Amino acid sequence: MKKYIILPLISLLFLSVSCGKDYLEEEPLDFLGASNALVTYDDYKLSINSLYDRVRFEFYSRGDRNNMDYIYGTDLVYDGQPDVLRFTNYIAALNPVGDGNSVALFHWTNFYKIISDVNIVLDRLGDSQLTPEQKVLIEAEAKYFRAFSYRTLVYLYGGVPLVTEAVYQPKYDFVRATKEQVLAQVILDLEFASANLLTKQAARPGEIHRLVASHLLSEVYLAAGRYQDAVNAATVVIDHPSTDLMRQRFGTRMNVTPGDPYWDLFQRNNQNHASNTETIWAIQFETDVPGGSAQSGTRTGSPVYERHHAPSVRDIVLNGSRPFSWPIGDYTGGRGIGWAISTKYFSNTIWQSDWSNDIRNANHNFVREFKCTNPASPLFGQIISTENPPLGVTVPSRAFYAYQSKVTTPFDHPANLYANAANYTLKEGAGGTYTDQYMFRLAETYLLRAEAYFRLNNLSAAADDINVVRSRSNAKDVEDSNVSIDYILDERMREFGVEEKRRLTLARLGLLYDKVKAHNPYYKDILPHHNLFPIPFAEIERNREAVLKQNDGYPE
Repeated sequence: MKKYIILPLISLLFLSVSCGKDYLEEEPLDFLGASNALVTYDDYKLSINSLYDRVRFEFYSRGDRNNMDYIYGTDLVYDGQPDVLRFTNYIAALNPVGDGNSVALFHWTNFYKIISDVNIVLDRLGDSQLTPEQKVLIEAEAKYFRAFSYRTLVYLYGGVPLVTEAVYQPKYDFVRATKEQVLAQVILDLEFASANLLTKQAARPGEIHRLVASHLLSEVYLAAGRYQDAVNAATVVIDHPSTDLMRQRFGTRMNVTPGDPYWDLFQRNNQNHASNTETIWAIQFETDVPGGSAQSGTRTGSPVYERHHAPSVRDIVLNGSRPFSWPIGDYTGGRGIGWAISTKYFSNTIWQSDWSNDIRNANHNFVREFKCTNPASPLFGQIISTENPPLGVTVPSRAFYAYQSKVTTPFDHPANLYANAANYTLKEGAGGTYTDQYMFRLAETYLLRAEAYFRLNNLSAAADDINVVRSRSNAKDVEDSNVSIDYILDERMREFGVEEKRRLTLARLGLLYDKVKAHNPYYKDILPHHNLFPIPFAEIERNREAVLKQNDGYPE
């Protein structure tokens, strides 16, 4: 076959010699580049849509590894299957040298890709065909995503290069801005976004709006030490007539028992339900829909919380038999494989003062009692509890521990995932969490405002906000005198658990090392400098015209 390719090329060579140099000079009739790719409003909306996709990729749809960096290595969970590409240990996980899948480089690269795209969008707005109103809206959307990216980078890495202009040529002289400078830019972008994005009523499900920006602004004001501003921004969200905590049963499975309003929040299709007034920003997933990311029969494109956080009950053997069928789409955890094992602090300690009252600790929300489902086992139909495990079963271990049911969809997986719908047997490709995911919900806004009030030494107001969240769950009120940052962090753990990007919260407060050291004995090698990620060595090396300083404690 190669002969038939070469011969025409030789003929063209002779023709080029006989016809002169102009023969091979091409004149492009058209091209697509930064100068003409962004002209119409549709062009800009496509670019904004790609930013949504990047955020979803960063936090939820990347796959088994990097999305989970936000909870591994914290006080929430530890790694049930050692793997240096996750947080098996801190020294290996936070090695500054690594490929694109390494912890430090992956997140750095993804967020700077978002920032680069935003800066190009903003740079081209002046030459666009947009109306003045359209320009303002696109600017607000773009600046929100730049702020969201820099907010996350500054929590993870500290001060980072601050790039607010489009870069079209290779650049090798980046320098780190201070943390204060980065936060100031984030605040400027968010203040613009909160004033100019769509209203919540005008936004479609999953679309950012003014209250999304105000919620994030409250958090960033906290990081910047502007506590009254944090109160004010949170109050904009809390007092808006469209927002309220969900206190009544609602949505697609409101008649299912056991259940409660907290449980309803996490059922399929309820995140964007018309009656759900608690959602601030939900990241969108549609199973088997082009662009929806999630695919049935495979975990590709879906959050993998079920796979990671639900225990691997298939591995339990008692008296020579396996009491659990697997994978089964029930409260045993779907196709869980026991990688993100709950710490004792998460599963037990934080609930001790209100174990029986708090609905977030009820078995349908935090599963501790597992019904044996294997008909061939003598234990079929019996209950095995993590609180009183049978002889031969270790708790916590990869096979058995308490986990949050919000990571799965009990008895309600997508139809195409069932190998046998009659007994809820799942296909081998299951293991994702096939629901939309909350990035922000109103319960967090209350806890952000409580944190701001605490910093202002207004313990009564802080307790009031915490108790709004606790009262929804039938939990006892906290007394003013018991309010502290530790208590607020515990309440965040009770309310959100693995839903929260726990690493960001602890890094923002500078308490990651302290909390892990106190509550997660698995990570014995954590050191104080691990409060921050290292600057990726690949970035330091290619930045040859200026010094990109490494974070303290990491090898230069």
